[in-house]
Amino acid sequence: MHEYYAYKNGNLKTRDKTYVWHPYTQMSDWLRMDAPVIVKGEGFYLIDDKGNRYLDGVASMWCNVWGHSRREIVDAIIEQVRVLQHSTLFGLCNEPSIVLAELLVKMAKGMGKVFYSDDGSTAMEVAIKMAIQYWHNKLGSSNKRREIIALEHGYHGDTVGAMSIGYIEHFFKPYQPLLFKVRHVPSPYLYRKGREMGDADYVQYCIDSLEHELKANEGRVAAVVMESGAQIAGGAIVYPDGYQREVSRLCKRYDTLLVLDEVATGLGRLGSMVEYIAQDSMPDIVAFGKMLTAGYLPLAATLASDEIFNAFLGRYEEGKHLFHGHTFTGNPIACACAVANLRLYEQEGLISKVKSSSALIARRLEEFRCYPIVGDVRHKGMLAAIELVKANGKDPLLTLSGRRINYAIMEEALKRGLFLRPLGHIMLLVPPLAIGREELDMLIDKALEVVGAIARLVE
Repeated sequence: MHEYYAYKNGNLKTRDKTYVWHPYTQMSDWLRMDAPVIVKGEGFYLIDDKGNRYLDGVASMWCNVWGHSRREIVDAIIEQVRVLQHSTLFGLCNEPSIVLAELLVKMAKGMGKVFYSDDGSTAMEVAIKMAIQYWHNKLGSSNKRREIIALEHGYHGDTVGAMSIGYIEHFFKPYQPLLFKVRHVPSPYLYRKGREMGDADYVQYCIDSLEHELKANEGRVAAVVMESGAQIAGGAIVYPDGYQREVSRLCKRYDTLLVLDEVATGLGRLGSMVEYIAQDSMPDIVAFGKMLTAGYLPLAATLASDEIFNAFLGRYEEGKHLFHGHTFTGNPIACACAVANLRLYEQEGLISKVKSSSALIARRLEEFRCYPIVGDVRHKGMLAAIELVKANGKDPLLTLSGRRINYAIMEEALKRGLFLRPLGHIMLLVPPLAIGREELDMLIDKALEVVGAIARLVE
């Protein structure tokens, strides 16, 4: 395998810069960078072509659960590859997709059916289409429920519908002509709320803003769409206790669907297997992804309640069925991988271990506050954010010695054998869920060194 990829000949970096277009990357910057070429994953480490080891501080983009090369997951993939590689769900079914759907429905209270996708963006696109078509099917020609309400700072993926819902101007401004109108209301980003309100008052303001939109547009709103528990891509904005429950209550009061995005926040990332259960907020539709396959293969799922599903039943000529599908929907290899992963959660009592690791993170995060460039630290479960600001102020620290701060953070981390992928001036720590105490302490130690190095350069 290694000989096939010829990584020993030392030209992979050149070939990467010649042929590969990287995601969310200014490629003119990338061409000047000396990024490692990863050839192996071992436990909680990534290993490059020179044998250097990097602690995976972002869980390979927030999706890795057990670390790399976990035997039970790899064995499940290999076993399925030997039996059935792919079989369409267009007119057929396969065993792994059936077993996984049953596990998901039993796990996700209130949900009745599972629709498979290949990634979280698509799972949310499906969720949006379900919500809009639900009202079309239910109300017919009298339907006026076509509008969506979403939160500021939300992110739901990069497909056209997902960009519309989770509109971040810096990301999506060029695509504005393609996007549909969405009513955005404030999210409870307490650190950036301004000084005129206390925390409790600001949370109430966010709730009141949502109710104002629901009331002003009563009978026209199809769904409220939001991430469940926290907005990770928006800056690891952790919802205050009770906020999501109040959103759920308002949706019920105004007969509006609640669509929750647990692609990044579910399956243990925030400390609960199903975050909406912990938040006491029952959705009509929910999406899972990322950690569904332990980060080993692309797979996501959109779950809907029986009430939603039943609205899609009827005679063929009524056109009520869901017009959506993908070539690899319910791929048996990915589904077998996910089944093995979910069974490991139960066998190893992973959620209990996550709660213990979360307590360690909470204690150690306080160590970052000694640096004047640290404006805020936020944390829930296995998610932590350190927001860097100009010393003794709240203005974001965006550049450092002519470099954008995110690249400076990445470079300082790599020097210390740690891989991080910050969100601009916000340094995220998103380790694999099963990371051991020793590695978790090491990750935080190295992150502290990175912040210290940045602070010295600022001085």
